[in-house]
Amino acid sequence: MEKKSGFMGEFKKFIMRGNVIDLAVGVIVGGAFQAIVKSLVDDIVMPVISLITKGIDFTEKFVALDGVDYATLADAQAAGAAVITYGNFISALINFFIMAFVIFCLVKSINTISEKTSKKEEEAPAEPTTKVCPYCQSEISIKATKCPCCTSDLAE
Repeated sequence: MEKKSGFMGEFKKFIMRGNVIDLAVGVIVGGAFQAIVKSLVDDIVMPVISLITKGIDFTEKFVALDGVDYATLADAQAAGAAVITYGNFISALINFFIMAFVIFCLVKSINTISEKTSKKEEEAPAEPTTKVCPYCQSEISIKATKCPCCTSDLAE
């Protein structure tokens, strides 16, 4: 099989690297996970918040930039008014914080499992480089045959 060179060869080499494929899988799973979190926020969290705040529907919270008071967001959009839908922004913030919290918990648990399953190699104690003179108790080089402090001959 002939080795491809040039742009297509480089592209194939790039795309077949493990980290690129891992990144692609992560993006796909992240997109699916984001849909689950969005559903959690829109279908479960926001109705509970609406119940707690006595019926406030955040998806209907907006400011019309033309200065006219519209009853609903749909009325403002039908009139062609520019609107700032800050309720949607609040929902997006909640989505972000839930997603960040779940990812934090996931990474924390993966790190904990990784630490428990990986075998920690115990470092071998380093070879000593000094010894103590038996006569004067001075610390001297391990290779010394005569103590530099008391000039005693050291037995090998």
